[in-house]
Amino acid sequence: MTAGTFTHLDDRGRARMVDVGGKQATLREARASARIRLGEKAFGLVFGGELPKGDVLAVSRVAGIMAAKKVADLIPLCHPLPLHAVEVTFEPDSGSWSVRVVATVRTKGVTGVEMEAMTAVSIAALAFYDMCKAVEKGIVIESIELEYKSGGKSGVWQRQPAGE
Repeated sequence: MTAGTFTHLDDRGRARMVDVGGKQATLREARASARIRLGEKAFGLVFGGELPKGDVLAVSRVAGIMAAKKVADLIPLCHPLPLHAVEVTFEPDSGSWSVRVVATVRTKGVTGVEMEAMTAVSIAALAFYDMCKAVEKGIVIESIELEYKSGGKSGVWQRQPAGE
């Protein structure tokens, strides 16, 4: 591939921040998810409200929201964006002692919020791990992925479920 194929590279192959000044502001939304495999003991303590460190879900939710607001400080070529909404939710699965973390981010702007949603689930999952590590060292964070995005020139994109 040539340097011109990648929007974050100039014609000499050097990193650059894309100029979005001429783009039309549109409503933008992105949803990302991650999975945390806890193990039976940690899962029981978290969802039984008995974890010694406190409310894992509240701390992790706030960490994810804060992370979405800091993406431009963390990812070198991302634009700072005014976010209109950040939602972080947790879906426990007692059959696998795991939790699906989902972040949905919305704004009206000239560039998308995919990185904000993916950063939110990543940091929420890390905060979850931090809260639980004293009772379970083998926690695994996996499958961080964009599930959906809308807005802008490319419109709607949605990940197809496995097998389709």
